[in-house]
Amino acid sequence: MSRLGVRLGELAGQDRKALVTFITAGDPDTDTTVPALHALVEGGADVIELGVPFSDPEAEGPAIQRSSERALANGVGLNTCLDMVKEFRKNNASTPLVLMGYLNSIIAMGERAFAEAAAEAGVDGLIMVNLPPEEAGPLKLALQDHGLDLIFLLAPTTTPERASKIIEQGSGFLYYVTLKGITGADNLDVQAVGERVAQIKAEARVPVMVGFGIKDAASARALAVHADGVVVGSALVNTMAAGEDPQQLLADLTAQVADLRAGVDSQP
Repeated sequence: MSRLGVRLGELAGQDRKALVTFITAGDPDTDTTVPALHALVEGGADVIELGVPFSDPEAEGPAIQRSSERALANGVGLNTCLDMVKEFRKNNASTPLVLMGYLNSIIAMGERAFAEAAAEAGVDGLIMVNLPPEEAGPLKLALQDHGLDLIFLLAPTTTPERASKIIEQGSGFLYYVTLKGITGADNLDVQAVGERVAQIKAEARVPVMVGFGIKDAASARALAVHADGVVVGSALVNTMAAGEDPQQLLADLTAQVADLRAGVDSQP
C-alpha cells in the first residue's frame, strides 16, 4: 500500500479527518520550499500537495497565479520539483506528498519517464488540473506501474453521470472543488457542499477531500464535518508570499497549519 493509502487508512481508523496543505514549489525562493514542507508537517499536515509552477494555471486564483509566476522567475520546473521531493525525503519518509499541476509539463517529460522519476524521488500521487478523465488512461497506467495514485477532481458542475465515471477511476482520494470558481474564492455554501459530498461518498471507494475557499480554522472545521478531509492552499501561499525573514516565515507557516489542524480536529 502507498504512503497515501497508509496515512488515510490510519486517519479513518482513528475517526479523524485529513488536513491536506498546498504550497508552490520555488515560491518565494528555491531555498525555502523544502524547509516549508517540513514546517507544514510540524504544524500538523497529514498530506502535502506541492504545486508544479505553470505559466497558465487557469484554475487558480490570483494568489497561486502569482506564486507560479515567482517560481518560474526563479527557474523552477518539473525536474526542480522532483529534486525538492528527494531532498524532503531525506528527513521524512512517511508523509504522503502529491504533485499538483498541469499536464503540459508531464507531456514534455513523457508519461513513463515522469512516473519512474516521480516514484524514485518519493512522490506518492499526482493531480492534473487540466487532464480529462477520458484521456487519462496512459498516464494512469504509467503511474500505477510505479505505485503512484492519479487523483481526480469533481466540481459542483459535474453531472451525476460523469461523476460516477470519475469516481470509478479515482485512486488515492477524490478532490471535490467546493465552488464554481477559482482557488481562493470566498463564496462557500457549506450546506450545498455537504449535500454534494454525501452523494459522492455514497459511491466512492476512496476518501473524499474538499478544497477551494478554505481559509482558516472556522472554514476548515465547517467543511471537515462533511468530508474525509480538507485542502488548504491559497491561505498558505499568501503566508509564503508575505514572509521576508525565512525563519519567521517558517514559524508563521507552522502556526497557521497548527490552527487549521485544531479547526479540523474540533469538528463534532
